[in-house]
Amino acid sequence: MEAAAAATELAHPLSVLHAEVAACTRCALAKSRTQVVFGAGSPDADLMFVGEAPGFHEDKQGVPFVGAAGQLLGKLLAGIGLRREDVYIANVLKCRPPGNRDPLPEEIEACESHLFRQIELIRPKVVATLGNFATKLLSGKPLGITRVHGMEQEVVLGGSRVVLYPLFHPAAALYTPRMLDVLQGDFARLPELLGREVVPPAPALTLAPAPEPTPQVQLGLF
Repeated sequence: MEAAAAATELAHPLSVLHAEVAACTRCALAKSRTQVVFGAGSPDADLMFVGEAPGFHEDKQGVPFVGAAGQLLGKLLAGIGLRREDVYIANVLKCRPPGNRDPLPEEIEACESHLFRQIELIRPKVVATLGNFATKLLSGKPLGITRVHGMEQEVVLGGSRVVLYPLFHPAAALYTPRMLDVLQGDFARLPELLGREVVPPAPALTLAPAPEPTPQVQLGLF
C-alpha cells in the first residue's frame, strides 16, 4: 500500500515541479540556502496557504511552517476540523533570506512563477495568504494585511478563479498575543468559504510567552 501511494505521489505533476524548483538558481538566495523549501500537504487540497519565506528551521528541514508559527498554524487548523495533511502550505519564496530579512523585489520576481505554477497544479478553491508579502503579490494590490484581513475576494490565479482570503501570519500572534483572537476569528470563516459544514467554535487558544524578536527579523506580518 505504501509503495503504491509513493508511486502515485511521484507521478503527480507537482512532484515534477518540485524537482525542477530544487535546482533553481534564479536569484542569489540559491547560494545561501541549505535547501529549497518547496511546499507540503495534499496535492489536491481545496485550501492552500501561502506565507512569506522559509525561516531557519524550514531551511534545515526542507518543510514549510515547522517552527513555532507552524505549530500555531496546526492548532488553528485543528480548531476548524482540518489537519496539515488536508491542506497545502507553501511560501512566496522557496529559499530562506539571510537573517529572515524581508524578501527583496527581485527575489519575489524570480520566484513567483514557481508559486503560480503550484497553484495551477493544485487548483485550490481557497488561497489563504499569510501576511503582507503573499497578500500583496496574489491580490495584485498594495493594501496591507491590516486593512484586508478576513475580507475574501475572487481572483484568477494559475488560470482558475479562486477565493483569496488574507490572514495575519501566525507569527504575528507569537509576538502580539492580542492577534490570536483575530486569527481565530478569521480562521473560523474558512469552512464556510470552502463550502463545508461550519465547525462549532473552538476553545480559545493560549500561547506561552514568546521571546523578543531580534532586530534582524523583519517579517511582513502586519
